[in-house]
Amino acid sequence: MLLKRLRELMAEALEPQERLDRIVREIAQQMVAEVCSLYVLRSDSVLELYATEGLNPGSVHLAQLRLGQGLVGTIAASARALNLTDAQQHPAFAYLPETGEEIYNSFLGVPVLRAGRTLGVLTVQNRTMRHYREDEIEALETTAMVIAEMIATGDLARLTRPGLELDLSRPASFNGLAFNDGVGLGHVVLHEPRVVVTNLFNEDSEEELGRLTESLDSLRLSIDDMLSRRDVAFEGEHRAVLEAYRMFAHDRGWVRRLEEAVRNGLTAEAAVEKVQSDMRARMQHMTDPYLRERMSDFDDLANRLLRQLLGRGPDGLGEALPRDAVVVARQMGAAELLDYPRDRVRGLVLEDGSITSHVVIVARAMGIPVAGQVKGVVSMAENGDAIIVDGEEGQVHLRPQSDVKAAFAEKVRFRARRQELYRELRDRPSNSKDGVHVDLLMNAGLAVDLPQLDESGAAGIGLFRTELQFMVAATFPRAEAQERLYRDVLDAAGPKPVTFRTIDIGGDKVLPYFKGALNEENPALGWRAIRLTLDRPGFLRTQLRALLKAAGGRELRLMLPMVTEIDEIVQARELLDREVRHLSRFAHHLPTKLKLGAMLEVPSLMWQLDELMAAVDFVSVGSNDLFQFITATDRGSALLSDRFDPLSAPFLRALKQIVDAGQRHKTAVTLCGELAGRPLSAMALIGLGFRSISMSPAAIGPVKAMLCELPVADLEVCMADLLGHPNARHSVRSDLQAFAAQHGVPL
Repeated sequence: MLLKRLRELMAEALEPQERLDRIVREIAQQMVAEVCSLYVLRSDSVLELYATEGLNPGSVHLAQLRLGQGLVGTIAASARALNLTDAQQHPAFAYLPETGEEIYNSFLGVPVLRAGRTLGVLTVQNRTMRHYREDEIEALETTAMVIAEMIATGDLARLTRPGLELDLSRPASFNGLAFNDGVGLGHVVLHEPRVVVTNLFNEDSEEELGRLTESLDSLRLSIDDMLSRRDVAFEGEHRAVLEAYRMFAHDRGWVRRLEEAVRNGLTAEAAVEKVQSDMRARMQHMTDPYLRERMSDFDDLANRLLRQLLGRGPDGLGEALPRDAVVVARQMGAAELLDYPRDRVRGLVLEDGSITSHVVIVARAMGIPVAGQVKGVVSMAENGDAIIVDGEEGQVHLRPQSDVKAAFAEKVRFRARRQELYRELRDRPSNSKDGVHVDLLMNAGLAVDLPQLDESGAAGIGLFRTELQFMVAATFPRAEAQERLYRDVLDAAGPKPVTFRTIDIGGDKVLPYFKGALNEENPALGWRAIRLTLDRPGFLRTQLRALLKAAGGRELRLMLPMVTEIDEIVQARELLDREVRHLSRFAHHLPTKLKLGAMLEVPSLMWQLDELMAAVDFVSVGSNDLFQFITATDRGSALLSDRFDPLSAPFLRALKQIVDAGQRHKTAVTLCGELAGRPLSAMALIGLGFRSISMSPAAIGPVKAMLCELPVADLEVCMADLLGHPNARHSVRSDLQAFAAQHGVPL
């Protein structure tokens, strides 16, 4: 009956204050309470009385409690209900004389929750000492959920006094980690936006229970189906997460709470949203980090159930994407980022991830500033909120104040002026202060990257990631499409060299249409890259043929990823020779020069360096994976993202061995990992002897500015001393920074 009356009130054309007054009056009447009051949380952490039935009406918008003060403040701070027979005996009780509540004894208060956030507190009181029943608590919580939607939609903004704001609109700042330089100002686009429930009240509880049961059954079947498939990893789901989903989906406690909410008058989807919000609020206040992490599993499951009930698939991007979108996500794959129109994305904010995860690498290639490890930002953000992401400091400012906006707008202008200085260096030779030449190449992966070849002043493309074409396609790209892309790349590069890496899928780079993968516990160490393509030679032969045809009359540089032993190079060369013979037989125009190289990213090659240098025309060090495997550090692990430093003496010594082996055999050696993209680490590489490094286009300007002021001969002596000392410190980062400061090298 209460929900029916609330539905009628929500449908009437009423002013916000009148609607609130009638809502609290209706609650008091239906719950046989002498008092019903609504407190709303302001941005200054004060709970203000917005409506009351039974207390002094003159105290509305005057009575206030700080967060944590009194019974109401305690409920807001803990996000838990309080049910008291004698409220005045509770240690948190605070007397507000202006309200006239001293004559009331029993008290029931519930938090007004939305997405786990406390927006206010709803209370009822009686003179007699009574303990409110479970069904009364449930009814008040359900009513609070309706009020939360009123607050979230901005209906109460007109009631807020000048100079004050509600908590939902208050500014919030977060400290994370800097994953990619740059500053982005724009508006929030939630990567997996919350499903908005608009139909809250049911007409027939039994019908809604049937819908709920049917959708739960369908959800469980879909989870069981995913767990039974051999290609779970290639669907982007980890088995442990799915097992947690299955546990939640069959949890009787969760189902019982959903059914109770439906019987109390909510639709099935509104019941899911209510229970989800209640659960999130409780789990956020738990101290056990493991249990709190499980909240993301529960959120994903609840959103799946909501989509089942509403008959919707995963949310698409739609055409309403703002032109200054800042994508906010817990985590996402590289291909998912590429789905967004790149000219509209101003920044990326991740709650998880690491600096070497592939989505960050793709974002870096796109020139998008990224902040990662920004805990709590997803639940605090709403689509359309103003947001600033500072990829230099790892800071995120949500709903920033005007002075913060102005400061960052100036920072953007300063960066633009600095970029103008880098553009002035574009045509200047990449020579050091003492005349040592270093080729500064760029990484690329799609046709849209090609204009940056000239804009950045890169000497060529040191790494063209051919797998990105496969990752953004809905089906396996046909040979003609591959050939067309490769020809466009070579045409755009003109006389500049291009190194194509053969398809590198597996691990966290998945093709949704490829069903051949096993469910591996450690996919990064499993069936991927050259291992996969040698086992499925049709993949590699099609690509090699497309590359050979596209490079007719020009030089073709091919690079094999994740080589573990020399025999893999031998097998790949045999496939390449076979395709050359096939095309020759049919008089196709072949490349004038063909060079085959290998990625050095598996540590086993460190003990085959002489054999490797003799077997290939060039070697490219993949520092991301090589560092990952040498230090046994998952590149996607949030817990280990800043634990080990790639500028450590042991890792730099390994890189030095590679450079020395290349010099012995006169085999060209390049490094194309993320180490090359920051001036300090690029300086270390040059000091080790690297004379060719490949990086994101945006990094070339800062690295060239560093190189032009760098005395390489002095640096090489410094590096030799640092790495040769028997008591060398684990990281040489501070030593290199001191060298740069001493010699005036800009970093």
